[in-house]
Amino acid sequence: MLIVHHLRISQSERIVWLCEELALDYTLKLYNRREDNRLAPDEYKALHPMGIAPVIQDGDLVLGESGAIIDYITVKYGQGQLVPGVDHPDFADHLFWYHFANATFMTNGMMGIAAMQAGATELPPFVADRTNKAWAMVEARLGQADYFGGAQLTTADIMMGFQLTTSRAFNDMSIDHLPNLKAYLKRIGARPAYQAAMAKAEPGMPPKID
Repeated sequence: MLIVHHLRISQSERIVWLCEELALDYTLKLYNRREDNRLAPDEYKALHPMGIAPVIQDGDLVLGESGAIIDYITVKYGQGQLVPGVDHPDFADHLFWYHFANATFMTNGMMGIAAMQAGATELPPFVADRTNKAWAMVEARLGQADYFGGAQLTTADIMMGFQLTTSRAFNDMSIDHLPNLKAYLKRIGARPAYQAAMAKAEPGMPPKID
């Protein structure tokens, strides 16, 4: 049995969304963040040596890392769904945005958090520049295609989604100046699988899609 361990308000919501899109039979275990420091509780940290989300179990396997988990699930259980083949015209775009999500987009956000925790009153110039460029790329891409991976939803959207939605709950960033992104999030928010995933992963918390 596939078990998804979801730390609330974290990127492990991606895995719940993926399982719902693929209509998989899985068990979801929810973990609340600690009240004192908003980090993962000890029982979540004990699941994997890194002690961070996401984590899945599949039989004797315990696996971390969003990309590794998404690849594992789509290959083992997805029958090729949500991943364009090598001969598909969207193949390269899908690959770019799938890897951009954590390698660049989330890294920008983490550098900003680290700077603020170190006492900065504003983002260092190179972080601000990278961040602004990344959001501009997001807006431009969504003016070219309905989804990051192209004409159809792919795992690139599932990887990108957290930073565009729930992550903004940490800083209350407005996206009113990003009309293509706003239209995209309406499309995502209308998907039954996304609605089901967020209702299970974040009960009582409306999805941050505007």
